[in-house]
Amino acid sequence: MTSVWTKDHISTITEQPYTAVPVITADNVKPLAEGLVFWDMWPVQLSDGSIAQINDGALWMLLSAPDRGDPALRHFEAKVRLMHYAGGVWRDLGPALPEMMVSYEREWAGTALLQGDVVTLFFTAAGRADIPGGYQQQLFETHGRLQDDGRITDWTFPVISVENDGAHYPVADQQSGEPGKITAFRDPAYFCDPADGQEYLIFSASVVGSASAYRGAMGIARKTASSKWELLPALIHADGVNNELERAHVVAHEGRYYAFWSTQASTFNPDGPIGPTGLYGMVANSLFGQYEPLNETGLVLANPKEEPSQTYSWHVTKELLVSSFIDHWGLKGRSLTGNPSLVADSFGGTAAPFLRIALTGNQSQLAVTCDNDKLAHG
Repeated sequence: MTSVWTKDHISTITEQPYTAVPVITADNVKPLAEGLVFWDMWPVQLSDGSIAQINDGALWMLLSAPDRGDPALRHFEAKVRLMHYAGGVWRDLGPALPEMMVSYEREWAGTALLQGDVVTLFFTAAGRADIPGGYQQQLFETHGRLQDDGRITDWTFPVISVENDGAHYPVADQQSGEPGKITAFRDPAYFCDPADGQEYLIFSASVVGSASAYRGAMGIARKTASSKWELLPALIHADGVNNELERAHVVAHEGRYYAFWSTQASTFNPDGPIGPTGLYGMVANSLFGQYEPLNETGLVLANPKEEPSQTYSWHVTKELLVSSFIDHWGLKGRSLTGNPSLVADSFGGTAAPFLRIALTGNQSQLAVTCDNDKLAHG
């Protein structure tokens, strides 16, 4: 059953108070590595979705790119980077994957699963190696071996996880486009259903056959007995409402299934209603059940009204730890439009303070706002 995130849900956001992320300050903007910017991030997790405890800390993967002075360029040079976090300190372990002669141009977001000493990285293969700068997206995976020092070696050659035949989701094969308006087939997130142990990939997708330019969806694929991934109809869609349900993933908590995604105010249908940039979610009693929006609207966390672009790309773990990155902060009402120097100067390009949420039925709330080592370990 496909559930729908509707205009009626979003229209009530302005009628009630919502939970805002604390305002980012200069003390929060701490570079993780010289000469690089970082954004979408995820921990190496166990099959139940919990953060894997490694060397008295946790391994995190983040998208990274050289700092070119223009944040928009990062999307075209993105590579997954590996870091160890312990005792409040980030330790850079370098690129997650070695250089290989692959068919795609760059690496976009995904998730990582630890089973024994084997790490599986599910990620988005973006663009084409032979025609740079495109917006093509495919779901890939590769397997490596965790070493005692926290590094991952012996990676297998990356292969396609899920073949998209266009039956359930349009093929994301655009060479040209505009961020926020492209077709989505990306951000694979591993999920194992605790009810029966069945494995799935959740991902950000688009609605096939839609007449709207705003056709975001949460896609799903099921692992078959032959260890192949079979595409299924979307779990949730926002056809006519919003074009991007990014970093889509599912968390099992106290017998319920919580579907989360990030979206930006700019990707809502301008005909309205328009919600704030934030973390959104819905809940159901089973993975394929009827989902209803959390807090009646779907909004879980939003950037504060005084800094509507300060953080983005939220990810929730089994422990209800919420990570994100610092986007454009400290604007104080200034517009980025037509101001490239402000675009560059205001971009954080680093990890945002960790948060934790609490979930009770169809309600959520912000539980913890401090950035500390205990939080980052789940």
